[in-house]
Amino acid sequence: MFRGLCGPGAMLLAGLFTLTAPCPAQDYREAREEMVAQQIESRRITSPAVLRAMRSVPRHEFVPRAMRHLAYRDHPVPIGHGQTISQPFIVAFMTEAAQPMRKDRILEIGTGSGYQAAVLAEIADTVHTIEIIPELAESASERLDRLGYEHVLTRQGDGFFGWPEKAPFDVIVVTAASELIPPPLIEQLSDHGRMIIPVGTPFFKQSLLLVEKRNGEVTTTTLLPVRFVPLTRSSE
Repeated sequence: MFRGLCGPGAMLLAGLFTLTAPCPAQDYREAREEMVAQQIESRRITSPAVLRAMRSVPRHEFVPRAMRHLAYRDHPVPIGHGQTISQPFIVAFMTEAAQPMRKDRILEIGTGSGYQAAVLAEIADTVHTIEIIPELAESASERLDRLGYEHVLTRQGDGFFGWPEKAPFDVIVVTAASELIPPPLIEQLSDHGRMIIPVGTPFFKQSLLLVEKRNGEVTTTTLLPVRFVPLTRSSE
């Protein structure tokens, strides 16, 4: 009955229920190709590794089922608990700016649904990711395992303090805005390491910063204005 239909055009009202047809895998592949061409390559993201990763990761698997028709649109998508999956371009931009390499040890702060971690895992051998909200941490871990990202190591906790037992990290990607660069993350950044982090006032425009450590010296470069959800802190 629903074959060949997907997204909002496939909704039928049946009493009090709304039925949505699943989208065929081919349509999702075409949506990813379109997303990369129109939203990412057109905005001068050129890294072959990043483009391959954005084409490979099934973004629709990382949004709530009821919002899958929005997965490849040019904007963030809510994932519950006041959190979002970032706009595709921002994910690609942050990944390219971080310059991850195959052998890099990577830390992500703010797992969310696991999408940014999956993109990084398409490039690097091992990704560590921390999520403070227990429900999101659990569901992201299950999702990443189900999709075959066994080399993504997940942890529930306060990302402000990083993951000291696994440090140092060659790349740190922070996917929530902090009013300052957390000192523990600077300490856990390896020499010649790179951190991408949005810094500024919550719910207002922030600056996406590139933080680099060279011979113990830390420098910051402002990349572009952004707006992220705030970095959630533990109340303990």
